[in-house]
Amino acid sequence: MSNGAEKMPDDFAASVDAIAAVVRAVPGVSDLHGGVQGEIAVLLPGRRVPGLRLGDTACEVHVAVDWDADIPLTAAAIRTAVAPLAGGRPVAVTVEDVAEPRKED
Repeated sequence: MSNGAEKMPDDFAASVDAIAAVVRAVPGVSDLHGGVQGEIAVLLPGRRVPGLRLGDTACEVHVAVDWDADIPLTAAAIRTAVAPLAGGRPVAVTVEDVAEPRKED
């Protein structure tokens, strides 16, 4: 049985990678987060991109945020950054975790 990933066009993989990159670049984002059991991911040929779900009608982004991040502002910035790449899909942002504070030197 196939998961269908091998039939995805290259432009879909490029879109997924572009979305992942812009999310990671948003101030306050620690990283994408695949959920408690790693269940949130886009499957691509030979790899998976955790923290994203892209369906026909929705784009889900799951993240861990920095300890000192303003969560509502960070979520809004993610939605704004992803919207042009989401192909008209609404962008839902879920904060799955908060990263530990950075140790000061």
